[in-house]
This record gives sequence, structure tokens and C-alpha cells, in this order.
Amino acid sequence: MKQYVFTIILTAALTFALSWGVWRLGLRYKLHPGIRERDVHTTPTPRLGGIAMFLGVTAAFLLSSANPFFSLIWAQPERIWAILGATFLIVLVGVADDLWDLDWMIKLGAQFLAAGVIAWFGGLQIYALPLGGLTLVSSWMSFALTVFAIVIVMNAVNFIDGLDGLVAGVCLIANVVFFAYSYLLVRDTGASTYFNLASFIAAVLIGVCVGFLPLNWSPAKLFMGDSGALMLGLLMATSAIAITGQLQPSMLDPDELGRSQLLGAFIPILLPIVIVLLPLLDFGLAVIRRVGAGKSPFSPDRKHLHHRMLDMGHSDRDAVLIFYAWTAVVSLAVLLMYIGAQSDWPGEYLLGVAFGVVGVAACLVLTFLPSRRRAAAASVPAQPVLEDAR
Repeated sequence: MKQYVFTIILTAALTFALSWGVWRLGLRYKLHPGIRERDVHTTPTPRLGGIAMFLGVTAAFLLSSANPFFSLIWAQPERIWAILGATFLIVLVGVADDLWDLDWMIKLGAQFLAAGVIAWFGGLQIYALPLGGLTLVSSWMSFALTVFAIVIVMNAVNFIDGLDGLVAGVCLIANVVFFAYSYLLVRDTGASTYFNLASFIAAVLIGVCVGFLPLNWSPAKLFMGDSGALMLGLLMATSAIAITGQLQPSMLDPDELGRSQLLGAFIPILLPIVIVLLPLLDFGLAVIRRVGAGKSPFSPDRKHLHHRMLDMGHSDRDAVLIFYAWTAVVSLAVLLMYIGAQSDWPGEYLLGVAFGVVGVAACLVLTFLPSRRRAAAASVPAQPVLEDAR
């Protein structure tokens, strides 16, 4: 655990220093696009934070090669180089889009190419599904499912990038929970070492988000842009796929488990999905909305979940904090359910369920409270304005 903590601190420090440097260069050379109609901010702001984040990730990976504790991760160096190569490609295209607004077909093609590099050259693929321990019999089916999963998560994370600190904070919370889950899963499967690729990527992303968030917090001095959001989505999907290698067939086969552990068999797959539930929901709604209107699913608009929360009466910062709360409640509830599923005492499992129910109820109240206040204010008749008697 100490090595992971050291990785987080080092990555955070490097990312913060690099982000500050990118911010200063962006201001000096006016490397910021004009304000678009759908943007919430009103001051031109550099959108190249993804460069600093990528350099922080790369430095963390390269420094880990000299650390004997992470030798298992580098046992297959082609896997690491495939991840870094795919990350470089997606950041390069993201930077170009942040500066010149590329056609969505070019961006989508680059996303599929980057996902293909990880699945083909990195050998990181989804080989089993939690459907009775179903193993994908076709290598091409496994490859295609992996590529589509990575592309979907990349776009889901990118779609919620609309408020100061939103993506960095949501991904920070999600990766903290996923790190805890992956660490516990390795322990529960009886692995000889706790050092694995999934936990390492999660730790690196925690450090990146911690280092970037101070400059991205409202009012933001620096945006991560498409380059940073797509990179976070790419690496989060990669770490989730990497953890499937720790799953034994019996963990995915409900027939091999007791009835009380039936839901527990699905939690190892549910948690990686749950941690990006809000981005996935926003992505799905956006695709349905745009296709229904006869537009491209990647055509921009101002109807994302965070835009709707602003329209409900939330301030920018309140909307971001509510997104944080939703992410923390849902992901922690599933994590507690996983911990409870491994325990002989059913009370621990019910604790996770209770936490989720109470947390979701609280989040619903926080989400819809401003609209109630606004409706109440609208129902109060306006007071007459008295003229000055002087």
C-alpha cells in the first residue's frame, strides 16, 4: 500500500507542476479557443490541461519501471507501451480538437484506433461475462466488445465535461473506489502480490486528478479539454478490463454460488460500470436525444445533465458537488455490497444496501430542491415598489 500512496503523491505533485506550466504558457501565447454558445464560462480559458495530465501519467509509468515493487506490471512491457501509445494518440487528437475543433468522424476514428491498440497489441480484452460464467468463444467477439466498451466509456466521460472541476472530481472519486475494490479483489482471490495493473492505473489516475483539480476548481484557470477527458475515460476503461484477469470463472457463475451470494457474483462486473454510471447515463440520453432529432450522436448541444441542473436553479459549484455526491453514494454502496458478499455475516451486505437507499434518497432531495424553491418563489406575488417620498 505504501508504494501506491507514494505513486499517488508523486503523480499529483508532477501533474500540479505541469498543469501550472501549461496554464502559464496558455495565457502567454493565448492558446485558448473562443467561447462557444453551449459553454458555461465567460472568460477565455486555456483548454490544454490534458497535456499536463498525460505527461503526469507517462512519468508515473516510466518511474514505476525502476521500482522493483512494480516489476510484475512490467513483466509484459508490450502491454505498457500499448497503453501509453494509445493514450498518446488520443491526447494528440484531443489537443487538435481543443485548438481547431475537428470533425467528429475524425475523433471517433481515433478513439476506435486507440482502443484497438490496447485490445490488440496490449492484449487487454474482455474474455468472460457474468452470465453463468459465459466465456466468449470468438477472439474477434472479445476484441470487438473490448473496443466498443473503451470507446463508450471515453465518450461518456468526455460528455460530462462542462463545469469547473466536474470531470476531475467525479473521476477522482470513481478511481478511489475502484482502487479500493481492485485491491480487495486481489486479496480475496489469493494472489501472491497486491501489485497489479488495474490498481496501478487507478492510483495514477487518482494522483492526476488530485494534481489537476486545484487549477480546474471553480473558477477554473485551466480546462482539461477533450484531450484530458478522453484520456481519463480510456485509462479508466483499461483498468476495468485489466481487473477481469483477476476474476475466476466461479466468481462469475451464479450456479457455483449459494443463493445468498447470487448478486455478489455480479458485483465484480457491476462496480466498474457503476463508477461511471452518471457519465454513461448522460451519454446514453445524449445519443437518444440527438439521433431522435435527426442529428449526429456527437453533435454538441446544451442539454447535458449538468446543463439541466443549472436550468433547475443550481449554481455551478452546487451542481458539481451534487454530481460528486451521486458518484460517491452509488459507487460506495456497491463497494460495501461487495465487501458484505465476502463476509459470513449478512449484516455487512445489508449495510451496503441501506447506505445506497439512504444516500440515493438524500441525493434526490438535493437534486430537486432548487426547483421547489424556484416554484415557491414564483408563486409569491411581487411586492409593490414604493416610490421615494422625497
